[in-house]
Amino acid sequence: MKSIKSTASVTAALLAGVLLLSGCGADTEPAETGGESADLSKLKDDFYPATDPSKSPAAANSRPDSFVTTISKPGGVFLPGFYDNGWDGNAVQPIFASLVVADHSGKPTPDLAEKWEISSDNLSYTFHLRDGLSFSDGSALTADDVAFTLTLLNDSSYAGGVDFSKIVIDGTDEYRKGTASSLKGIQVIDPKTIKITTKKPNPLALTTLGGPVISKAYYGKGYSKGHLDYLKELYGKPLGAGPYGLEKYVEGQEIRYTANEHYYAGKPAIKTLIFKVLGSDTALQNFQNGDIDQGGFGSDPATLDKLKGLGFANVRSRVISDFGAIWVNNEKPALADTKVRQALYYGLDRQQIVDAKFKGLGQVADVLAAPPLWSYTTTGVTHYGYDPQKAGELLDQAGWKAGANGIREKDGKKLSLSYITTKQDDPVIPIAKQSYQSVGIDFVPEVLDSNTAFERLNKGDYDLAGFRSNGLGDPDDAVSEFGSDDPSVNLSHYKNPEVKALIAKGTSTFDQAERQKVYTELYQKLSQDPPIILLDYRKSLSAWNARIENGELYSTGDSDAALSLAKLKIAAK
Repeated sequence: MKSIKSTASVTAALLAGVLLLSGCGADTEPAETGGESADLSKLKDDFYPATDPSKSPAAANSRPDSFVTTISKPGGVFLPGFYDNGWDGNAVQPIFASLVVADHSGKPTPDLAEKWEISSDNLSYTFHLRDGLSFSDGSALTADDVAFTLTLLNDSSYAGGVDFSKIVIDGTDEYRKGTASSLKGIQVIDPKTIKITTKKPNPLALTTLGGPVISKAYYGKGYSKGHLDYLKELYGKPLGAGPYGLEKYVEGQEIRYTANEHYYAGKPAIKTLIFKVLGSDTALQNFQNGDIDQGGFGSDPATLDKLKGLGFANVRSRVISDFGAIWVNNEKPALADTKVRQALYYGLDRQQIVDAKFKGLGQVADVLAAPPLWSYTTTGVTHYGYDPQKAGELLDQAGWKAGANGIREKDGKKLSLSYITTKQDDPVIPIAKQSYQSVGIDFVPEVLDSNTAFERLNKGDYDLAGFRSNGLGDPDDAVSEFGSDDPSVNLSHYKNPEVKALIAKGTSTFDQAERQKVYTELYQKLSQDPPIILLDYRKSLSAWNARIENGELYSTGDSDAALSLAKLKIAAK
């Protein structure tokens, strides 16, 4: 089932070392709309084919039946819906298959389910499984396994990252309270057919209900309602129906997989898949040497030129569906004022930050979405250009007056804001410190280890914090938390009734044209009363050795990554 933002995944994004800010003030005037919208002409997907595949390194050519890619910091929790480490999410993709996956554009694509129907009231989903499905041990995969998976994820003790709060299966409350022995909304019609009925329409339901399927026979042996701790013993011994099965995991070194002979689309042509544990600082050297066949690399022109110069590399530069921002704690008195948050926007040289981070492969962000999303539009959205004078005027209006030492004060308190990051070399620090000092804001960086940073955010003990969003598959992914009353989800503590209503409206219809109208209005409201400080959109660089056929299909972490892995081949010499 589709993993969405939870406290764990939101705070994990701090590791990216970017920023975000938030707050609300009902009595303040909106910022002036208009100005230049972000010029996104630079952010286009590009592909650079290999110019001389014969230059493939000997180390790569010596692996006639294996494909090696990279992974950063897996934690060893190889069970969908139960990990809180995004790298584990990548690690489970080859092992488990879903009913439905989304392609790069977000379009639903059949996986285990060959087809599905949605009822006219958009409440019921009927999935039809393919013929002869099996798990990697050869045992049959049926609708009973789908029912078990959904039951497990709706257990009262489930605390993972799959969120059914907006996609409530009929009978969930009764099952969790113990007044029902099963979920009424899950109906196994026959071994190949399952019908799932929800209580409210939601356009995200298809991919959430149609996520990874686990084996009832294997994972259900120790199951009793309200008790899921037994699953921890199986985290390192996964069984799925994906194209590969786990062979071994060597912590800090590699995850090795073997082709699944029972895979429904046929045993993959490449026998062995290896995720090599590497940091971003060594990935390029490993690729040059032939120690890996594919990887993601730093988003800068120098790296792009190096990759293009190798000859054997196919290189892709792709706009990523995420954003960098500054998280802001709206419960802090100063930050609860919309004028202050607007001033923080105007007073920050965001273009300088983007240039420092991406050197031409990034762009200033203005919309709580990302350019690849179908809902993305800058129509009527406020563009906060760097304007220290405007920032000063807004702070004056908010009652923050220049103090004796240049730092603004109000009611005897200085305008001093801490900024949490996990990166000592976070480029935001020197630029924000200088930008904000010029408008009378004391910007105080705090470089913390990730565990301490997570704890501080969860407690609401912060002003500003570095942030990079998760990958956005639907417009709701970027905005849902700002409409939540749950402080463990809405870490910015942002409150705006109009925004909350629009967020709810955005998932109340399946009509994309109607949703577009809602999100266009929502983006305007969020730019006028900003919950965060948006910083950037970016491109990512990936490359694969030309000896890998169909390499253009695969990107680690994509929803359809498993389908792509199954299609890879070693080119004939």
